[in-house]
Amino acid sequence: MSYNPGYQSVLKDLKDSTRQRMVAIELDFPPADIEVKVVSEEADVDLGIAGSLVRLGGAIRRLETGGLREVASTRVLIAAARLVAAGVPIRDAARAAVTGPLTDDRVLTDGLHELVDTYLPMP
Repeated sequence: MSYNPGYQSVLKDLKDSTRQRMVAIELDFPPADIEVKVVSEEADVDLGIAGSLVRLGGAIRRLETGGLREVASTRVLIAAARLVAAGVPIRDAARAAVTGPLTDDRVLTDGLHELVDTYLPMP
Protein backbone atom coordinates (compact mmCIF):
# COMPACT_ATOMS: atom_id res chain seq x y z
CA MET A 1 0.00 0.00 0.00
CA SER A 2 1.20 3.50 -0.68
CA TYR A 3 -0.20 6.75 0.59
CA ASN A 4 0.51 10.28 -0.58
CA PRO A 5 -0.60 12.76 2.10
CA GLY A 6 -2.63 15.65 0.76
CA TYR A 7 -2.96 14.07 -2.66
CA GLN A 8 -6.22 14.82 -4.50
CA SER A 9 -8.76 14.85 -1.68
CA VAL A 10 -9.17 15.14 2.04
CA LEU A 11 -11.75 12.41 1.77
CA LYS A 12 -8.92 9.94 1.24
CA ASP A 13 -7.09 10.67 4.50
CA LEU A 14 -6.21 7.59 6.47
CA LYS A 15 -7.44 7.08 10.00
CA ASP A 16 -4.72 7.42 12.65
CA SER A 17 -5.16 3.79 13.63
CA THR A 18 -4.49 2.72 10.03
CA ARG A 19 -1.47 5.00 9.66
CA GLN A 20 0.06 3.52 12.81
CA ARG A 21 0.17 0.11 11.13
CA MET A 22 2.52 1.37 8.41
CA VAL A 23 6.06 2.57 8.06
CA ALA A 24 6.83 5.92 6.50
CA ILE A 25 9.45 6.29 3.82
CA GLU A 26 10.09 9.75 2.40
CA LEU A 27 10.94 9.62 -1.30
CA ASP A 28 12.42 12.44 -3.33
CA PHE A 29 13.52 12.76 -6.92
CA PRO A 30 16.75 10.99 -7.85
CA PRO A 31 19.93 13.03 -8.25
CA ALA A 32 20.02 14.74 -11.66
CA ASP A 33 22.73 12.48 -13.10
CA ILE A 34 20.68 9.38 -12.27
CA GLU A 35 17.44 10.94 -13.52
CA VAL A 36 19.13 11.82 -16.83
CA LYS A 37 20.16 8.18 -17.30
CA VAL A 38 16.63 6.97 -16.44
CA VAL A 39 14.97 9.39 -18.89
CA SER A 40 17.52 8.55 -21.60
CA GLU A 41 17.14 4.79 -21.23
CA GLU A 42 13.36 4.73 -20.78
CA ALA A 43 12.71 6.96 -23.79
CA ASP A 44 15.66 5.86 -25.94
CA VAL A 45 16.98 9.40 -26.40
CA ASP A 46 20.52 10.70 -26.09
CA LEU A 47 21.86 12.04 -22.81
CA GLY A 48 21.77 15.63 -24.10
CA ILE A 49 18.01 15.58 -24.67
CA ALA A 50 17.43 13.81 -21.38
CA GLY A 51 19.68 16.31 -19.59
CA SER A 52 17.79 19.28 -21.00
CA LEU A 53 14.46 17.83 -19.90
CA VAL A 54 15.79 16.99 -16.42
CA ARG A 55 17.11 20.56 -16.04
CA LEU A 56 13.66 21.86 -17.02
CA GLY A 57 12.05 19.51 -14.49
CA GLY A 58 14.43 20.74 -11.79
CA ALA A 59 13.56 24.36 -12.55
CA ILE A 60 9.84 23.61 -12.29
CA ARG A 61 10.41 21.77 -9.01
CA ARG A 62 12.22 24.79 -7.57
CA LEU A 63 9.35 27.19 -8.32
CA GLU A 64 7.88 28.77 -5.25
CA THR A 65 4.28 29.11 -6.29
CA GLY A 66 1.15 27.86 -4.63
CA GLY A 67 -0.55 27.61 -8.00
CA LEU A 68 0.95 24.25 -8.96
CA ARG A 69 -0.53 21.26 -7.18
CA GLU A 70 2.24 19.03 -8.49
CA VAL A 71 5.63 19.43 -10.11
CA ALA A 72 7.30 17.80 -13.09
CA SER A 73 7.74 14.12 -12.30
CA THR A 74 10.29 11.82 -13.85
CA ARG A 75 7.33 10.10 -15.53
CA VAL A 76 6.33 13.26 -17.45
CA LEU A 77 9.95 13.92 -18.40
CA ILE A 78 10.07 10.42 -19.90
CA ALA A 79 6.78 11.09 -21.72
CA ALA A 80 8.26 14.26 -23.24
CA ALA A 81 11.44 12.41 -24.20
CA ARG A 82 9.37 9.71 -25.92
CA LEU A 83 7.63 12.39 -27.96
CA VAL A 84 11.04 13.75 -28.96
CA ALA A 85 12.14 10.24 -29.94
CA ALA A 86 9.03 10.06 -32.13
CA GLY A 87 10.02 13.26 -33.95
CA VAL A 88 8.23 15.99 -31.98
CA PRO A 89 10.39 19.10 -31.43
CA ILE A 90 11.64 19.19 -27.83
CA ARG A 91 9.86 22.42 -26.85
CA ASP A 92 6.54 21.17 -28.24
CA ALA A 93 7.06 17.84 -26.47
CA ALA A 94 7.74 19.59 -23.16
CA ARG A 95 4.67 21.80 -23.49
CA ALA A 96 2.48 18.79 -24.30
CA ALA A 97 3.81 16.31 -21.75
CA VAL A 98 5.32 18.41 -18.95
CA THR A 99 3.86 21.90 -18.60
CA GLY A 100 0.43 21.33 -20.14
CA PRO A 101 -0.74 18.77 -17.58
CA LEU A 102 0.46 20.84 -14.60
CA THR A 103 -2.06 23.68 -14.73
CA ASP A 104 -4.98 25.25 -16.57
CA ASP A 105 -4.12 28.70 -15.21
CA ARG A 106 -3.09 30.94 -18.12
CA VAL A 107 -0.59 33.00 -16.11
CA LEU A 108 1.12 29.90 -14.70
CA THR A 109 1.12 28.28 -18.11
CA ASP A 110 2.82 31.33 -19.62
CA GLY A 111 5.45 31.22 -16.87
CA LEU A 112 6.07 27.51 -17.45
CA HIS A 113 6.41 28.13 -21.17
CA GLU A 114 9.05 30.77 -20.41
CA LEU A 115 10.96 28.08 -18.51
CA VAL A 116 10.64 25.76 -21.51
CA ASP A 117 12.08 28.48 -23.77
CA THR A 118 14.90 29.14 -21.30
CA TYR A 119 15.94 25.55 -20.57
CA LEU A 120 15.36 23.79 -23.87
CA PRO A 121 17.38 24.34 -27.04
CA MET A 122 15.84 25.77 -30.17
CA PRO A 123 14.78 23.08 -32.63
